[in-house]
Amino acid sequence: MTKKAMLWEKEEGGRARCLLCCHGCIISEGKYGFCGVRQYRDGELLTHVYGRIISENLDPVEKKPLYHFIPGTFTFSVATVGCNFTCEFCQNWRISDISDFTGVFPGREAGPSEIVAKALAAGAGSISYTYTEPTVFFEYAYDISVEAAERGLRNIFVTNGYMTPRAVEKIFPFLDAANVDLKFFKETSYQKVCGASLKPVLDTIMRLRGLGTWVEV
Repeated sequence: MTKKAMLWEKEEGGRARCLLCCHGCIISEGKYGFCGVRQYRDGELLTHVYGRIISENLDPVEKKPLYHFIPGTFTFSVATVGCNFTCEFCQNWRISDISDFTGVFPGREAGPSEIVAKALAAGAGSISYTYTEPTVFFEYAYDISVEAAERGLRNIFVTNGYMTPRAVEKIFPFLDAANVDLKFFKETSYQKVCGASLKPVLDTIMRLRGLGTWVEV
């Protein structure tokens, strides 16, 4: 499903600046951001993966891995395609790397209410946004998390931590826990292997913790 994106602003020259992740993409008409799932079209920034689920499973929360957050419970894990990193070692590259999709975004349609209902029916204590990077399907994760919180479910991000401060502040009222995948302690390694930078990840860890989200690294 294509839907208007959150967290962006118009730039001069008929372009958009995405404010979701720390790449801060400036996107021209008809083009996509680094993640490959957000497109600027007809004066609007759009997400092409809203409600288009590529993977869903019931997992032990320890698989996320979270070892000190509601241990012994199950979490309902969901993902769409796409990522804002290019890690050479990605174990889920078949769904995170969309370079060969050429504008077609695989997955079945499932609205937020369906995901919450399935999580409750499965006896899960939480919903995890995982397998790929939840930041790139932020709008979908946000809407699910709002409804999940209303129904007594916890919300978990398994994330590379490349969110902007605005994205963190937007999601944190509904985000109970995060596992942040700190991949390296060298800036050069982040740049070479992931196409990203170290400092924004460290900043996100501190920001989430400061806001009161349970964080494991």
